[in-house]
Amino acid sequence: MKEKNPSSTPGTFWIPIFTVVLGAFAAILNNSSVNVAIPKLMTIFGVDTDRIQWVVTTYMLTSGVIIPITGFLGDYLGSKRLYVIALSVFTLGSLLCSLAWSLNTMIVARIIQGIGGGAIMPVSMAIIYKVTPRDKIGSALGVWGIAAQAAPAIGPTLGGYVIDHLSWHFVFSLNIPVGVLGILLAVFLLPSEKPHLGRKFDFWGLVLVTGGCFAFLLALSQGHKEGWTSQYIVNLLLGGSFALILFVIIELGQDNPILDIRILKNKIFSLSIVASGLITIGLFGGIFLIPLFTQNIQGLTPMQTGLLLMPAALVTGLVMPLSGILFDRIGFFIPGLMGLLITAWGTWELHILSLETSMQHLQFIMVIRSIGMGLAMMPITTAGMNTISNLKIGEASALSNVIRQIAASFGVALLTSVLQQRQIFHATRLSEAVSASLPTAISIINQLGRQMGLGREGSEYGLGLLAMQVQRLGFTQAVGDTFLVATLFVFLAIPFVLLMKQRFS
Repeated sequence: MKEKNPSSTPGTFWIPIFTVVLGAFAAILNNSSVNVAIPKLMTIFGVDTDRIQWVVTTYMLTSGVIIPITGFLGDYLGSKRLYVIALSVFTLGSLLCSLAWSLNTMIVARIIQGIGGGAIMPVSMAIIYKVTPRDKIGSALGVWGIAAQAAPAIGPTLGGYVIDHLSWHFVFSLNIPVGVLGILLAVFLLPSEKPHLGRKFDFWGLVLVTGGCFAFLLALSQGHKEGWTSQYIVNLLLGGSFALILFVIIELGQDNPILDIRILKNKIFSLSIVASGLITIGLFGGIFLIPLFTQNIQGLTPMQTGLLLMPAALVTGLVMPLSGILFDRIGFFIPGLMGLLITAWGTWELHILSLETSMQHLQFIMVIRSIGMGLAMMPITTAGMNTISNLKIGEASALSNVIRQIAASFGVALLTSVLQQRQIFHATRLSEAVSASLPTAISIINQLGRQMGLGREGSEYGLGLLAMQVQRLGFTQAVGDTFLVATLFVFLAIPFVLLMKQRFS
């Protein structure tokens, strides 16, 4: 199943790879660093939490909607031209974000930024496959994977530093010189290819796939707030499901579909994207839960949390190229399976977090977990993509990326719901235990208050501290339960990797 790209010669493919890695890293880094700026933007624009979240949600929705059509656009315009356009739009959106004077202008700017950012990842992956010999593709994607794995961990640190020491405008304006440099490098260094301007445009395919993805992603992002059984969320899920089912039916009858889902008949590719989706849910478990624990329970600032996660990000950056080299030499199975087992163990260990957990221990577990993620993700994804011909690689990349985007959104939505439900459960149970011994506790608190000369105020203060401790402990136990769910999803990926091995044998 190895296919060598005749247009590539040894050594020449590294220049295009580093060129597209620059754009991919900038897009992901910006999106992860923006989260840190949300509290500051609330103050600047004078809005509440519900409204400011649209700064994050609109980017996620826009990028998720644009991903499915990047395969068609890459064929129609040429991958190089699409990459330059995407990076230009992203850079323009970053400029407009830095100049935003109200929430509405920021949201419009984030939509523009999301159009470009959503196209960068799938088209950059497609370019790498087109310029790299298949016997070197593991090493190439190992370097490219640094952007996807390390940037989400580095982003909060960078964003926290910018917010603390500079201005929120720099969270966005820092992308501008990087974007301009990336555009110039792409224009001069990326190989050109002949566009297929005569390819027929699939209008109904575009409407159905973008509408379906939009409805699904919006439901996943708003479900924990609106309620999963609310009419609004149920209608979104039903409408999204109907649109995507209709999309599949129509596309199977198209000679030139906007997204060729017949690629999924390739069993190895299908197994790989399912496994990658499950791993993504586990990955976002750590990215989503650890900041909540460190900031809400341990009292760390966003920047301190980013610094705590920095070693894990650096380890990922080292392991991803190594996993690529291993893939080229021994295949996907051994690094992929070992990576999953290490990731599952690391995620499992996080379920025993407590109020006494040291930051050094937490940092150690996150580093071990990052080693597993770095070993697992790239070989499993590459094994599936390697079975796709260069003619279909753009559409396969788009399909792979949109499934990971949905998996990430689903993971955050599911884990948020689990966290909230388990927090209520543990807080209730702990409150009942405290209530049973409350007379004794009140007596002790009153005695301490009298000794300190505080009287009734001391008693009320002590009860307040007791209630606060109950909530903190309940939240900590809920985080542990949620990590158990994330561990389950990592384990669920293992059977799919074993089935991939059987298909290769």
